[in-house]
Amino acid sequence: MQLIKDQQFGGERPLFASHDLHLDNVTILAGESAIKECSNIVATHCRFEGNYPFWHVHGFTIDHCHFAVGGRSALWYSDHLVMRDTVVDAPKMFREMDGIDIENVCMNDADETFWRCRRIRAKNLTLHGGTYPFMFSSHIYVDGLESDSKYVFQYVKDVEIHHARITTKDSFWEAEDVTIYDSVLDGEYLGWHSKNLRLVNCHISGEQPLCYAHGLVLENCTFDPACDRAFEYSTLQADIRGAITHIKNPTSGHIVADSIGSVTLDANIHAPADCLIETRKP
Repeated sequence: MQLIKDQQFGGERPLFASHDLHLDNVTILAGESAIKECSNIVATHCRFEGNYPFWHVHGFTIDHCHFAVGGRSALWYSDHLVMRDTVVDAPKMFREMDGIDIENVCMNDADETFWRCRRIRAKNLTLHGGTYPFMFSSHIYVDGLESDSKYVFQYVKDVEIHHARITTKDSFWEAEDVTIYDSVLDGEYLGWHSKNLRLVNCHISGEQPLCYAHGLVLENCTFDPACDRAFEYSTLQADIRGAITHIKNPTSGHIVADSIGSVTLDANIHAPADCLIETRKP
């Protein structure tokens, strides 16, 4: 593997079609597509300031690097990435990729990141700002997530999440086959139109959560007192610890809680309208 150390590159495609390179303490200056159509690339302690640095790259490692604001849309149409201990200040990262393994990564502009990606494994990931992270992505495993981005995990499939704190709006819409463990989910309209969404040991906040959901499962979950109009037109099995303020028109299934503030079952409820709602027996 060729070592390139303590250098700067700028302009158009300076390292185009390179293979078997180790870039150490390299700065990619303003320009485009610095490391395009490459393979077997290792970047350590590098700074990326130009647009689109890693497109169509096959097999690469990014370790202790920094993507400045100008390094936008940096990782597209690539596969088999390992990223460690990296800070990203640029938007629109990770698009149409297969095989992403990241750890200790902080993204300070998570706008439109992780779109249409497959086989994502993330540990200790931080997402700030932006909209629609993870949209249309699949086969995702996350352990440790802190996110305040809007509209996270829309249209995702085959997802497992542990130890997350998500503050958002309209999260997990149209999500399918998703399980979330030991997490805090704070925001309006959680999980609408989802299929097979399972929440285990989670705390839920925000207005009108978990409506139009099919095959919804809650195990040992708690609700913030401000949650209202939960479960409208959903089919579910829910084990709620503590109180839930308001349940509205669930379609079918079983809901049990320690206490229930109020229940709305009106003429608008969908058939079969046979959801069993009860307080837990002492």
